[in-house]
Amino acid sequence: MKISRKRINLFQKKIYDYYSRSGRLFPWRETNNPYNILVSEIMLQQTQVTRVISKYQQFLNEFPDVNKLAAAPLTHVLKAWSGLGYNRRAKYLRESANMIVKNFAGVVPQTIDELITLPGISHATAAAICAYAFNQPVVFIETNIRTVFLHEFFKSERKVADKEILPLVAATLDQTNPRQWYWALMDYGTYLKKTFGNPNIRSKQYVKQSKFSGSNRQIRGLILKTLLHTTSLSKEELVQQLGKNTKQITTNLIQMENEGLISQTNGRFAISDTNKV
Repeated sequence: MKISRKRINLFQKKIYDYYSRSGRLFPWRETNNPYNILVSEIMLQQTQVTRVISKYQQFLNEFPDVNKLAAAPLTHVLKAWSGLGYNRRAKYLRESANMIVKNFAGVVPQTIDELITLPGISHATAAAICAYAFNQPVVFIETNIRTVFLHEFFKSERKVADKEILPLVAATLDQTNPRQWYWALMDYGTYLKKTFGNPNIRSKQYVKQSKFSGSNRQIRGLILKTLLHTTSLSKEELVQQLGKNTKQITTNLIQMENEGLISQTNGRFAISDTNKV
């Protein structure tokens, strides 16, 4: 889809007009510290903004720079992360800090190619860091940005692929101030969802989130929460304490051990405090 310069100007004006009236204030928008923005972007993956707000500053108080985070035991990082869910992100963030110290002299990389070498950093997350920390005019898409373009340019179409949206993101990008432009897009996308429902169901990338209760995500969280408050537990003790079936506990213990979140010694499981990268 090609769009005229007039339509681009009108679209940009619409987005910026909304942002000037209703733009949101977040602590990670009050800094261009690359480490702080790295932390916020990992926290914001698959997590509601309201939950991140309450944890962001607490986490930075505990681990104020990349060196402190890299040196911290995983147990401490997971405790600080508790409540955000998807605990692998905390492990990836700690491993990323370790790689930044070892491979980048303690300085958060400034390019997408370098950032995606860090654990848990997708192309979209890397691009977001480049835009928000370094004001680079990079092109990326995430759920709120997708929402805006589906609503404005694909009003009645279904199964719209991101490859159809990305050229429009590139064509409409504010090359002078991409940082603020993406903030404005994000805020307008949030407004659209609240007002008109979720246009992302018309995206080819849309996947309905599975039920949380009884899911492996819930079991993993319960296992970690339990292990964070004890030295170690056997599988049988975990089954007894959590009141879940042995097969589901076993499956998740194996997966979590393979991911390096937990370790096993003589049949007893504990949080893994190695720092593999």
